[in-house]
Amino acid sequence: MTTVEPTMTIAESAAHVGEKVAGPASEEVDRLARFPTEALGALKDAGLLAVLVPRGQGGTGAQMIEVSKATTALSRHCASTAMIFAMHQIQVACLVHHGDSDYFRGYLRDLVEAQPLLASATTEAGIGGDTRTSGCAVERSGERFKLEKNAPVISYGANSDAVLTTARRTPDSAPNDQVLVLCAPPGLSLEPVGEWDTFGFRGTCSLGFHLVAEGDVEMILTDTFDVISRRTMLPVAHVLWGSVWLGIASEAVDRARAYVRGEARKKPGVTPPAAVRLAELVAVLEQMTSLVRSAARLYDEIADDPDALDAMGFAIQMNALKISCSTLVVEIVGRAMTICGMAGYREDSPYSLGRLLRDAHGAAVMVNNDRIIANNAQMLLVHKDR
Repeated sequence: MTTVEPTMTIAESAAHVGEKVAGPASEEVDRLARFPTEALGALKDAGLLAVLVPRGQGGTGAQMIEVSKATTALSRHCASTAMIFAMHQIQVACLVHHGDSDYFRGYLRDLVEAQPLLASATTEAGIGGDTRTSGCAVERSGERFKLEKNAPVISYGANSDAVLTTARRTPDSAPNDQVLVLCAPPGLSLEPVGEWDTFGFRGTCSLGFHLVAEGDVEMILTDTFDVISRRTMLPVAHVLWGSVWLGIASEAVDRARAYVRGEARKKPGVTPPAAVRLAELVAVLEQMTSLVRSAARLYDEIADDPDALDAMGFAIQMNALKISCSTLVVEIVGRAMTICGMAGYREDSPYSLGRLLRDAHGAAVMVNNDRIIANNAQMLLVHKDR
């Protein structure tokens, strides 16, 4: 167990967990494709799973910029841990901004106390990655509901304490008339489908599941999923995913920097040839950092302004953030590999970049970039700058 000082900022606490717990376990987590149990335990102990909960419900009331920095700090040590942290915070944000009922206000208070890990089931077999379409539906009977869904991916589903699930409002509803449902024990059953053996982000354990849930209808958020997605889930996802990728890129640059400094010490007074490439790479990393942090601050500025969140220009900007960051992380890690040469290519080197490069390539397929580019293309046909 790691001790987090109460005077630490959220980012400092996350960095502490990353350095002391997530980092030391990261190689094994990646090699075995196992859930980072010890890191998530440390995050719970530090109270970091409830930082977005408002102070009125006993939480920290953190802003997105703080959570963004914490996510990046974690990702420098273990991108899988950081991605789990980010995806959990996306779900918490949805409850914070759209759980306007006594039930969800109570659930948020419980979240602060128990620190449950929340997962998401927004994709569905036969539909693919189109989160704005559902085949399954909520079936209501009085004050109770039932729901059954074949989800091709529920990241860390087997290790989650609850799952926020999309479904059609009723069996007669259109595919895009969706609600978001909190599915939790004892009314939740998750049957694993398939195995998890991937190129990168192996510790997220993103298996498919056959989900069966039942519970009280008060566990269904009242806002439509269209509103939840547009105002909260999509922008928060792109900011926090970008924060994960920024952590990967930052660690790659740090390893390249350490390698160049090591080369410089071998020949005092002589600037290594790779130093120029490093200077160029740092400039690209600064651009990526600015993109992510600016987006987080923008979200904080308009988080309580529905008109601003609904604006097409904001959606285009958030989509562009995802596309840019998922492209930049691969470029940055690849250029760091060039700087380090064989030292970065080797798995048994302190400058090894293999895991970082594999994780970086996961960015473009988390909601495929082609899908997002196509969405932006459609919006740009009608969007007018003001």
